Amino acid sequence: MSGHLYIVPTPVGNLEDITLRAIRILKEVEVILAEDTRTSKHLLRHFEISTPLRAYHMHNEHKIVDDIIDRLLSGSQIALISDAGTPAISDPGFLLIRACIEHDIKVECLPGATAFVPALVVSGFPIDTFVFEGFLPHQKGRQKKINRILDYDATVVVYESPYRVVKLLEQLKNAGAGKRGIVSAREISKKFETIVRGSVEELLLYYQENEPRGEFVFVIEGRLSMKKRKEHDVE
Repeated sequence: MSGHLYIVPTPVGNLEDITLRAIRILKEVEVILAEDTRTSKHLLRHFEISTPLRAYHMHNEHKIVDDIIDRLLSGSQIALISDAGTPAISDPGFLLIRACIEHDIKVECLPGATAFVPALVVSGFPIDTFVFEGFLPHQKGRQKKINRILDYDATVVVYESPYRVVKLLEQLKNAGAGKRGIVSAREISKKFETIVRGSVEELLLYYQENEPRGEFVFVIEGRLSMKKRKEHDVE
């Protein structure tokens, strides 16, 4: 009988955001696969979880996925966590999940924290339909991706490093989206959580004067929403 892989979300900021079920699963499994064991040790220590950790990240996942599958096929119960949020969303996990499906191993994803959902909800943009783009390429293909984002009718969500926040806003402006609505959500659920709303031009000025720090989620107004907003302003 094969084992069970649990995908367990962990808090993106406030430790109180973890669920009771997540704590129980992390205590019951035989091993926890963690993106950075040093980071995860602090979380486990806080909740008095003594389950052994094993590193599972983008640099070793191809090398160890077969070994993990063998353990699962032999009946092991294993949990996968990332440094923060839900694994496989801009974090390692897809490769292992796909391998489990190919081997008929049960995969169960617990509901829980992920950074882009709170940012999307508080943006004030239509979210009946949205596009999640995750992290943009650092160099090759970056402008092409930005141009594609601006062609979407739906609201778009992207992650960005604080070191490239100004660059992102400059590239959006240079692509003709200076008046496009945009929201930055910084340090979601942490002590210094900050939401800034405005146009691309306004946020560019803001972050040129205020050094970006922390983890960022950007929610970009879709082309259709912008068109309707402009029509409403004319009326």
